[in-house]
Amino acid sequence: MSGTTRIAGGLLAAALVIGLSGCGGAKEAPSASDGKPVSDAPAKGGTLTVLSNQDFSHLDPTRNWTMPQMDFGIRLLYRTLTTFKSEPGAAGAEIVPDLATDLGTSSEEGRVWKFTLKDGLKYEDGTPIVADDIKYNVERSFAPELPGGPNYAQVYLADADKYKGPLKGARLKSIETPDDKTIIFKLKRPVAEFAFTVTLPTFAPVPKAKEAGAQYDNRPFSSGPYKIETYDRGKELVLVRNEHWDAATDTVRKAYPDKIVVKQGLRQSVIDDRLIDSRGDDDTSISYSDVTSASLAKILPKPDTKARMVSEISGCTDMIGFNTSKPPFNDPKMRQAVQFALDKQALQTAGGGPEMTEIATAYLPPALSGGQAQDVYGIPATGDVEKAKALLAGKTLDVGMTISTGDKAIGEAAQSGLKRAGINVTLSPVDPSVYYDTLGDTAKTPDMFTYGWCPDYPSGATFLPMIFDGRTIVEKGNSGNVWQFKDEAVQAKIDEIQAMTDGEAANKAWVELDKQIMQATPAIPFAWKKKPLLVGKGVTGAFGHPVWAGQLDYATLGVKQK
Repeated sequence: MSGTTRIAGGLLAAALVIGLSGCGGAKEAPSASDGKPVSDAPAKGGTLTVLSNQDFSHLDPTRNWTMPQMDFGIRLLYRTLTTFKSEPGAAGAEIVPDLATDLGTSSEEGRVWKFTLKDGLKYEDGTPIVADDIKYNVERSFAPELPGGPNYAQVYLADADKYKGPLKGARLKSIETPDDKTIIFKLKRPVAEFAFTVTLPTFAPVPKAKEAGAQYDNRPFSSGPYKIETYDRGKELVLVRNEHWDAATDTVRKAYPDKIVVKQGLRQSVIDDRLIDSRGDDDTSISYSDVTSASLAKILPKPDTKARMVSEISGCTDMIGFNTSKPPFNDPKMRQAVQFALDKQALQTAGGGPEMTEIATAYLPPALSGGQAQDVYGIPATGDVEKAKALLAGKTLDVGMTISTGDKAIGEAAQSGLKRAGINVTLSPVDPSVYYDTLGDTAKTPDMFTYGWCPDYPSGATFLPMIFDGRTIVEKGNSGNVWQFKDEAVQAKIDEIQAMTDGEAANKAWVELDKQIMQATPAIPFAWKKKPLLVGKGVTGAFGHPVWAGQLDYATLGVKQK
């Protein structure tokens, strides 16, 4: 339709949430939360402690593109034009205005989007948030000096192919700010779901006066309910209230605790044990990362402890990826040999067993493929070693595989399964805080590695194009297409689907493209997981948010008052 269309949240949200409800076919989580908030109603005050096995890779909103970190940053430190409701289940996938007064107005058949900012928006120092601050942050996402963040602006904005960011003074003409309250985006093509796109941290404000380049990671300037008091990287982050945040302008963030302390660099097994005991300050603590498989055996038999474990379906796909730019995995047959040799049942066991993870047989999670899991190859769960050997044609492979230090069991399960076919794997563990930066350096991308992808919102458009379009590859800070996969037929199909105006037809086309890419095997999907997170007895309002891969929604967390 031509003309001007105001997007009603319920309409577009409903279309996207249909896919999310497809998760219902998964096995029930071993948790008493059952999608509902754990423990008592929250109250204002107190200190919430986050126990973490890692530092944040990036809190700079321009560079923040992993689900747990986006959840943390967007809910606590910065606001975006629109955002997701702070509710469990399908309702959490609906969007509401955040900095904007509504969900935007589109014109020129969806090629132009206009947003108006609310009154009374302020930063942590009391200065007003203006439209140009949002434009500036979107521009920062083009800067090669600030790699690793969401690339939707580069993909969607018009006349931006040669733009290299604002750090040397250049501005982007396809974003207009005619006054302090108005921001207009001009796109290359119609994007019906752009109101969802602007939930991403790319569309948070950063004032030019606070620019610090790569050092902005250490001290983002707050537009949210909390600000950074201290940050000792890898050890401790302390957040305190931003007294200039106005709850009257924010329907989502509840900001219950007075202070939030993130303790970093702890072993996950130690975190689990402390939260199982839930004594002292640990009573009002939560885990940042997943409960280990070994700890589940301590939690599940204890009803009281089990009731404190939130286990939401993540909606993400875990994969083993290949560096397709060099031997041996520039050869599709070698990649397919690994596909057949892999013992996914052993990987499932390493990930916590059938209660915590389902074996993945396609890239798109069932929520994005009509609720039904695709299975292109039909390989037995334990693999087909003879087929793998036939593809290898008498060769043996000696390859390296980089894993996060927390994925040792996954790496060892892959290593053991592949050895059966003559594929010898040397594991290289890397600290989680630098893992994605390691993969993102295309000159140093390892032969094999573990990687996961979660849709930024419930649409196939946020999945396959983000990780398999060869035109998105950059030398440094390469996110998404970390396998460096380039296939002109795939790219042409992506363009064709993105030009579709029929949402239902586009959804079916993404499913067919999934099958096509699976045949090329740039990566092997192996798990659709739940996200088990434990909270202390004194924590309130805890539930896994369906959009942020089942991570606890920091917008609603609180602590019991003693």
